[in-house]
Amino acid sequence: MASPAAVPGERGEREGWATPDAGRTAEPRGLLPVPSALREVLPDAGLRRGTAVSVAGGDTGLLLALAAGVKETEGGWAAAVGLPDLGLAAAEGYGLDLRRLLVADDPGPHWAEVVSVLAGAVELIMLRPDGPVPPKLAARLAAVLRRSGCVLLVAGPWPGAALRLGVRSGRWFGLGDGHGQLVGRQVEVVAEGRGSAVRGRTVRLWLPDEYGAVRPLREQPAADPADPAVAAVAALSAVPASPAAEPAVEPRAPRVAAVV
Repeated sequence: MASPAAVPGERGEREGWATPDAGRTAEPRGLLPVPSALREVLPDAGLRRGTAVSVAGGDTGLLLALAAGVKETEGGWAAAVGLPDLGLAAAEGYGLDLRRLLVADDPGPHWAEVVSVLAGAVELIMLRPDGPVPPKLAARLAAVLRRSGCVLLVAGPWPGAALRLGVRSGRWFGLGDGHGQLVGRQVEVVAEGRGSAVRGRTVRLWLPDEYGAVRPLREQPAADPADPAVAAVAALSAVPASPAAEPAVEPRAPRVAAVV
């Protein structure tokens, strides 16, 4: 685990460490890609660089799914700040490259300084502040983000966030009458914000599916069609996710060590 004192920098470059900014180039401002399942709900089909995005309720699964597209960038580095309970196996299941993930578990009251330093070295930062964020502090960090082009994904509210996303409804599958294992969650994700995102957009997803990834509710996983799990999930996806409805078939246990 990386601590604030271990953030790669000039000393790391001298000693030949693999640092985040070693592979970065001066990319133009634009969009940070997201998994295809989430493009429909985002007004720009991606995350606008240099902005802060709020994930209402701090839903960790949605946070990780939004961050997964960073692996498609040339730099490909991300950071997690103030998320000591982050499941690394779940992060990898959603698509994050753990070899390019910096983790500052408990920065305490110094989280803002850690974010400021990391913003110049990574493409995306996942953050859970240690308390309410004063608007003046959010404005100062917004200036840092604009200069660096880094995307800040915040688990919880953020003053002046360009976009707000959240899970409006969700239902887990897999548990029977006192037995079983959670294997997937169907959710409805809503996005709203400023400009073109003022009006809410919604999309229904598996978050995660039985493989630990995010995908549209009616899309089958990328696996062998003869696999019983694929057929089971296809049947389950066709059933509306209402509290009164019980699916006839459930997917098998996940192939990841943990799900969020």
